[in-house]
Amino acid sequence: MSEFAFELELCAHLESRREEVLARQLGASVADPGGRILDVVAVEPGPGFDDRAAITSETIPDAAIESAVGTGRARYWKEAFADDCHPDHARRATERACEIGFFERELRNGREYVRQVARYPEWADRIVGIENKPDLGRPGDLESQLRTDVSLALVDEVVLATESYVTRAHLNRIPEEVGVWRVHRDDRRDEETRTLEIDVVREPTELPVDEPGVEPLEFRPGRTEIAVVSADAKARSRRRLAERAYGKGWRTYEMPGCGACSPTDADDFGATLPFCTWNGRLVDAASECGPSCPGYEPADASTADLEGERDRRTPWKADPDGRRRRQSGLDRFS
Repeated sequence: MSEFAFELELCAHLESRREEVLARQLGASVADPGGRILDVVAVEPGPGFDDRAAITSETIPDAAIESAVGTGRARYWKEAFADDCHPDHARRATERACEIGFFERELRNGREYVRQVARYPEWADRIVGIENKPDLGRPGDLESQLRTDVSLALVDEVVLATESYVTRAHLNRIPEEVGVWRVHRDDRRDEETRTLEIDVVREPTELPVDEPGVEPLEFRPGRTEIAVVSADAKARSRRRLAERAYGKGWRTYEMPGCGACSPTDADDFGATLPFCTWNGRLVDAASECGPSCPGYEPADASTADLEGERDRRTPWKADPDGRRRRQSGLDRFS
């Protein structure tokens, strides 16, 4: 199975069995943004989750959360951000926060003032990072990736998910803190339902997320460049990671515009996924579908409501009532 198909089916399986916020392909570095991408992130909601879900379905900009904008007296937006926040970045964060309903604004003597519609809740509890490697015979950079996750300890647990039979040699090549799942089909079930089973080969070890971490930046023969990341920097990055997961989710794929492809039955697969009858498998429309494919049949793409499906099947809310106290915006003053 391709890593893309494996990832989608694993997310569908986990979503049907857990009350977590799941997302795919999120950055999990601190010192080197984009240096490490986690295949799947699972965020366990904490006590503040309902308050967070009531604000907006979108990712709230981190600069807006960290700003001095509160729920009480409105502040002049330029004075609400730290000195090290570039004015352009502050402006974009303000605009986005207003657009998604986290800030509301008003004009006073030609100046724009903003306040939060609700206090930002610390809603995320534990975060689990899942690295997908269906075939351990082609590990790629797996060992260095997992060692980065363990030494940085940005997430509470790290798990390796694979279809391969896991040997002691495999286990010896990855950090002992990393949990291992063997993901396979349940042969007793109807093949059409694509039912997955997860065998826990090794439980993950809790990582020290509240302590400083070490982030490898560059590997060289006999030498590794590193950055020591403070506990405060990790805490901010964990919040950004959870927020990005909340807004993005894992249904970021497209439905192919091809007559040979059709959406799966969500009840059979656990979610509506892009299935190609010509290939007999799930496909990534962005990279696999088009005139270069011998089975391509031009057609309109399916209009599957992936956002509505996420709303129905998870704690995430597609269209919350919001906490805005009044309808406001610059258009009121034009």
